[in-house]
Amino acid sequence: MHRIFTMAVKDVYPAYVAKAERKGRTQAEVDEVIRWLTGFDDVELQRHLEEGTTFLDFFDAADLNPNVALITGSVCGVKVQEVEDPLMQKIRYLDKLVDELAKGKAMEKILRS
Repeated sequence: MHRIFTMAVKDVYPAYVAKAERKGRTQAEVDEVIRWLTGFDDVELQRHLEEGTTFLDFFDAADLNPNVALITGSVCGVKVQEVEDPLMQKIRYLDKLVDELAKGKAMEKILRS
């Protein structure tokens, strides 16, 4: 089992927010892409962050967006659509969405709408 699977989402979340904010985006936008991906509402997302939910349990509880297959491209040189482990692929989807946000992509494009 990869180490990231047992890490708490709240331990990585500040890095997601910092990455976005360095590029002029907001925490609210990070939350929006996480909610889009996972199907969580604000209350559920905050609960997972406060409780220290692991990535394994976080994505087990998630109802992934039906358009998740539209997320393509590379994160750290690995194409997200080619990641074989289902949990790692979900984590990479989240990484990709935050990367797109930080690169200044329009929210409509990030959310595949």
